Amino acid sequence: MLTRPLRFSGRQLVLNCSTSAAGSVRVEIQDLAGRAVAGRALAESIPIIGDEIDRAVAWKGGSHLGALSGRPVRLRFVLKDADLYAIQFR
Repeated sequence: MLTRPLRFSGRQLVLNCSTSAAGSVRVEIQDLAGRAVAGRALAESIPIIGDEIDRAVAWKGGSHLGALSGRPVRLRFVLKDADLYAIQFR
């Protein structure tokens, strides 16, 4: 799933999601041209597994998104046997 361009305020992306034991949710942050933001590519996303109502998305470089706050971005979600119920920036 790919979002429309959006601007956010906050320092973390938090998800409410559910996966099967073999499933996962991964997130990539893209610029408006569709290129992955450095350090926030899909390959660097740490998979989320299980039932989570308040889980911060993390990448190998951490979960802090303050440098992207206020900039237009798109979010790419890759779900494998998973449901995504809500997203929130904090």
